[in-house]
Amino acid sequence: MQLWGMLARAARLFPRQPALVDGAARLDYAALEARCRRLAAALAAHGLVPGERVSVLAWNGQGFFESYFGAAGAGLVLNPLNVRLAPAETREILADCGARLLFAGPEFAAEVEALFAGPTPLTEVVWLGPRPATRVGARGVELEPFLARAPAGFVPRDVPPEALAHLYYTSGTTGRAKGVMLSQRNVAVHALAAIAELRLDERDVWAHIAPLFHLADAWAVFALTWAGGRHVMLPRFEPAAALELIERERVTLTNLIPTMLNLMVKHESARGRDFTSLRAILSGGAPIAPDVVRAIVELFRCEYVQTYGMTETSPYLTLSLLKQHLRARSAEEQLAFRCKTGRPFAAVELRVVDEQGRDVPSDERTVGEIRVRGETVTAGYWNRPEETAAAFEDGWLKTGDLAVIDSEGYVTIVDRKKDMILTGGENVYTTEVEHALYAHPAVLEAAAYGVPDALWGERVCAAVVLRSGAQADADELAAFCRARLAAYKCPREVRFLAALPRTGSGKIAKRALREAADAPSGRNQVP
Repeated sequence: MQLWGMLARAARLFPRQPALVDGAARLDYAALEARCRRLAAALAAHGLVPGERVSVLAWNGQGFFESYFGAAGAGLVLNPLNVRLAPAETREILADCGARLLFAGPEFAAEVEALFAGPTPLTEVVWLGPRPATRVGARGVELEPFLARAPAGFVPRDVPPEALAHLYYTSGTTGRAKGVMLSQRNVAVHALAAIAELRLDERDVWAHIAPLFHLADAWAVFALTWAGGRHVMLPRFEPAAALELIERERVTLTNLIPTMLNLMVKHESARGRDFTSLRAILSGGAPIAPDVVRAIVELFRCEYVQTYGMTETSPYLTLSLLKQHLRARSAEEQLAFRCKTGRPFAAVELRVVDEQGRDVPSDERTVGEIRVRGETVTAGYWNRPEETAAAFEDGWLKTGDLAVIDSEGYVTIVDRKKDMILTGGENVYTTEVEHALYAHPAVLEAAAYGVPDALWGERVCAAVVLRSGAQADADELAAFCRARLAAYKCPREVRFLAALPRTGSGKIAKRALREAADAPSGRNQVP
C-alpha cells in the first residue's frame, strides 16, 4: 500500500474516529484526510513535481504530522530536519537534497533567517503557525493561506512502491551527515509489521513524545494511521508534561528513548498518577540499564518492550516481546528477557556474525556484529554510492552494533563498534559499565567512554549526572563498580556534569564526551 492510502483507508473506515490531538486542536479522520489532501494539492500547485524533496524544521505538532501525508499525496520526498543542528549543518543538508520548500515552526525563525544568509536552494517557507516578524517571515506564507491555494478536485499521486518517500539525515556525530533513503515499500512494510507485532487497532492512542523528525517516533505516523488509532502530540519533551499527557489522553502506547524514560520515572510528579490506560511502553534508540527497566515496570504497570533499530531499517530490527512459553517463567526471568535487545522484528532477517562473516554460537557469550536484510532496509545513501557499497556485504547491511545471541534467538547489544573500549588488551563494553553506575542510588544518568592512555591504550572514563540533592564522589562510584565488575572495566576517571550532551534525537553524544575529556573542570581521578 502507498503511504497516502493508509490515511485514505482510515478516513473511509473511521471517518468520525478521533485522529489527532494537538493541544486544543482535535481532528477526526475525515477532517485530517481533507486537510492533508489540500496540502498535497497546494504543493503540486506550487510547481513541485513527484520525486522532489521538501524539508520540515519544527517541533512535534499538527503541521508536522500533516506534512508527512501532504508530501506523500503529492508524490514528494519529505526530509525531516534535526532541530538541534546548527544552521551551517542544516544548510549543508538542504544543499545536498536540493529542497526548494521548507515547512518551519515559527519558533525557528532565527534559524531560518540564518539559512537565507548564505547559499540555499530554498525559495519558499511555509510557516506552521503565525508568521514571525522577520525578513524571512515577511516573505514566507502561513500554512492556512498556503492550503487556500489548493485547486479543487486534486487526486493524490499514484507512485510506485520503489519510489523514494523519506530522506532522513544521520545526526552527523561521526562526520558529515548522509541522507538515508526510505522508499514507499520500506515504510509501508515496516508499518504493517508493526501493526502485527504490537497488535495495533483503532482503540489505540499513541503519544508522539519523542521527536517526529526521528524514526523512533515517526514510524507510528503511518502504522497508527493505517490501524485507525489516535495520535496525541507533545511539542517538546519535558518529564512532567509527558507524564501528564499519558494520563490525560488515556495513552495506550508510546516509544521513548531511555534517557526520557529515566527522567520520567525519577520525576517527583510520577507517583500517584493514573496510568491504567497504558498497555505497553516501548524503549529504543540506546541501551537501557536493567534498574531503569525495573523502575519503568513498577511505575507504569504495563508491558515493557525494548526495541532496537536504525534509520537505515525504517527503523525496527528487534523487539523484546516475550514468546508465549516465556510468559510462564518467573517475574525476574521475564524481566531479564524484556531487558534484552530482543528477537528479530517480523520484517527482517537478522544474523550475529564474527569477523569472518560466520554466525556466532547462540551461547549469549560470543560477541559478533549484527547484520540484517529485508524489505524495510534502505537501498542506500542519497548521492553516496561509495558509502552505500561500504555499508553492505553480500546483500546484508552491516549495522556496526556488537551483540550476543541466546538459544531463544534474542540478541543483546553490548556496544557500538566505535564505542567499545580497548584497555590493556581487554575489550570493555560501555553498556556494562553504565548498567553498574545506574544501579547506584545517587546516579540520575551515566555514560561510559574511552580516552587515549599512554600506558593502557585507552582508559575507562564515565560522565555522571547525580540526582537532585544526592551526593557521591568518584571514589565511591568506582568502589561501587568494583563490587560488580572486573577492575579493568571500572572507571579510572569520573566527570560530574549538570547534564549529559545529547544528539538531536536525545541520545547521549559520546563523541562530545570524548572530545571534552581533557577539560579540567568537574573531573575526578580514581587511584
